Amino acid sequence: MIIENGKNVTEAVLSEIARARNPRFREIMSAFVRHLHDFAREVNLTEEEFQAAIGYIVALGKRTSESHNEAVLMSGSLGFSTLICLLNNGHRGQTETDANLLGPFWRLNSPRTKNGGSIVRSATPGPILFVDAVFRDVRGRPIAGAEVDVWQSSPEGFYENQDPAQADMNLRGKFLTDARGRIGFRSIKPAGYPIPIDGPVGELLRAQGRHNMRPAHLHFLAYRDGFKTLISQLYDPEDPHIDSDVQFGVTRRLIGHYVRHDEPRAGTADVEPPWYSLDHAFVMEAGTARLPPPPISGKAQGARPQIPHLERVR
Repeated sequence: MIIENGKNVTEAVLSEIARARNPRFREIMSAFVRHLHDFAREVNLTEEEFQAAIGYIVALGKRTSESHNEAVLMSGSLGFSTLICLLNNGHRGQTETDANLLGPFWRLNSPRTKNGGSIVRSATPGPILFVDAVFRDVRGRPIAGAEVDVWQSSPEGFYENQDPAQADMNLRGKFLTDARGRIGFRSIKPAGYPIPIDGPVGELLRAQGRHNMRPAHLHFLAYRDGFKTLISQLYDPEDPHIDSDVQFGVTRRLIGHYVRHDEPRAGTADVEPPWYSLDHAFVMEAGTARLPPPPISGKAQGARPQIPHLERVR
């Protein structure tokens, strides 16, 4: 097609996409082009703004490495990751779900750990946390034999892959649910933390007048044949950023019950008060078990990073 005007451009692209043999690919790409072109028309996008947008896309790739995924961070900061999660779980967003963001810090091959064991693998200050979780199907029946990955940030606000001072795989572990569908482990109470802002995500947050904090949370990924892989997080309601998560991940269902205990814990002489407990019952939906592609594959080297805290404009 010879282009006569702006409308012709969209028509020409759509006519070429119509040749695609895969119907789902054809549907997605056609909708993407229509919305993208309509967006440019709606805001009357300038050439300078278009060039800046291309620069952002290039910067996302340049800032992504084996220990950091800027693209996942950007998706979360736009609320897109949460939207996709809710559209694909809980009967396509119609009911409550335990599903939540994968985030940019999940790694494959977490150390297998016995129920009741600890995921603290190097000196990590902070109050002790004991976690008990049960995994059930939609009818309330326990799911035995599910592999459950857990991971979290340290109280200093770093995942081990960001922090050369932590041992490899610190605060990560893989558990197997017992006949009752349960796992239990010992850790350190997680803390809220700032997401990195030395790339395009930081530029976005500064332009919008937003802070860069995530509320304290603990990650879970449960895998079992016959069930859709459950990716989840449990958030600390006492965190000051519980209602303004920079990644828009906090849902009502996933506000956890982090209970403080000021008395000694029976049978654990090395635990000094205060310590915390966390109990939660997860529901897994029937489906196909698939592991997501890991957003990172390695660990940062060198000095511990310094991540500034942005203030939210009021």
